[in-house]
Amino acid sequence: MSVILQISDTHFGTERQPVAEALLVFAERLAPDLIVVSGDITQRARPAEFAAAAAFMARLPDCPQLVVPGNHDLPLFDLWSRLLSPYHGFTRCFGDELAPQCVLPDLLVTGVDSTRRLRHKRGEISHAQIESVSRRLRRARPGQLRVVVVHHPLDVADPVDAPEIVHGAREAVSTWALAGADLVLSGHVHAPLCRPLAERYGAVARGAWAVLAGTAMSTRLRGGHPNSVNVIRHDVVGGERRCLVERRDFDEQRREFRLAAVQPLRIGG
Repeated sequence: MSVILQISDTHFGTERQPVAEALLVFAERLAPDLIVVSGDITQRARPAEFAAAAAFMARLPDCPQLVVPGNHDLPLFDLWSRLLSPYHGFTRCFGDELAPQCVLPDLLVTGVDSTRRLRHKRGEISHAQIESVSRRLRRARPGQLRVVVVHHPLDVADPVDAPEIVHGAREAVSTWALAGADLVLSGHVHAPLCRPLAERYGAVARGAWAVLAGTAMSTRLRGGHPNSVNVIRHDVVGGERRCLVERRDFDEQRREFRLAAVQPLRIGG
């Protein structure tokens, strides 16, 4: 079995320290095979915020980490830096690769940078990015869970958040699903979601799922949702692929991340 811990929208600079500490305890107990961080790591892309984020991630369990930027990880008020070196803070802490990939025996996970220096909030996935991810997905071995990680979502639960769906989503869904994508992990709207992309896009989604995480530790809670993270478990038993998505919410009274929901996923072969 492989276990993925999805952390999103930490927004360092607005982090709740007791929640951050509880997440470290939970992650240590979980011992994931891969940690995915789906963007908005900082609140305003300030050096101190990136430094705090890097220090936190260094305390997570010793396993691969796949990190993609979010719109908050580009400078907002420093327009000169936003135009000339928008990813300087991110790459300084997390490396130059904005579209990272991780391959494990039963996982193929590929990241996409949906941020744009001229778009403060809205995201975009270009045709070239869509095709690049498709080529990666097609290289997956039989039995591997094929996962795409992007900050801006391809689906949302609340109609009020529909404008936050990434530009290029329909082309991405149809192309990636055809290439065999099982899950698309994202964040941005701070509202957890786990449902088939076919509910929004119809048959072109071909069995792919949208999996959104809430804000892991920020004070920027929305819609009554608590701080939360996702755990994805994948296994192949007797030739049958099994996948579960668990939502873990922060319990204010117990000061720990507790199981809030479990969603078994029907995924392809």
